[in-house]
Amino acid sequence: MAEFIIHGIPGSPYVRAALLALEEKRADYRIARLSMGAQKAPEHLARHAFGRVPVLDHGDFRLYETQAILRYLDRIIPEPPLTPTDAKAEARMNQFIGVTDCYVMSDIGRPIVFQRVVAPRNGLPVDEAALAAALPRAAICIDEIARLLGHQSYMAGDALSLADLVLASHLALLATIDEGRALLAHHANLLAWLDRMNARPSMAVTTREALLRRLEAA
Repeated sequence: MAEFIIHGIPGSPYVRAALLALEEKRADYRIARLSMGAQKAPEHLARHAFGRVPVLDHGDFRLYETQAILRYLDRIIPEPPLTPTDAKAEARMNQFIGVTDCYVMSDIGRPIVFQRVVAPRNGLPVDEAALAAALPRAAICIDEIARLLGHQSYMAGDALSLADLVLASHLALLATIDEGRALLAHHANLLAWLDRMNARPSMAVTTREALLRRLEAA
């Protein structure tokens, strides 16, 4: 099988989701690292017209948009499967992925995680007012995710799915900051799920720090 190459910024939750899928599939891959801001450079815009990450190269096939990448990987590397066979479970997986893209990113990722994690890392000012204003919407996201998870082990049921990879990439970052810990503290089921996810080897090797060590050693 042709080599998988992921173009992306270490630490990006969407890049991490793609890497998690490759790790869970035990597939060999290479990371083509981009620095912050390089996604808007002409070289990357030739890969992704909208200047985002990740981009997957698989031989002569190029693909962007994380959902498309995840579904492609799950189709061409069928074991272990990351899409439920049950129609309701698959629908729930798709719902969680949609919630992540439509609400978690806009109400948690951009206004909270970016301000507390990404901005300080890159010497950017922190907009405390925007962060504070986002907390009520973030609480709605976390409350609803916890409600939908219920007593299940994973987001779509008893087995790991693409929904877990997408959400864990975002919520693991949220859990590293005070505001995130406060939002999650009310939901024992969500904290247990996050512990379950963080215990997976795929999560350990796809943190920003682990990826940077890997790239430095290459």
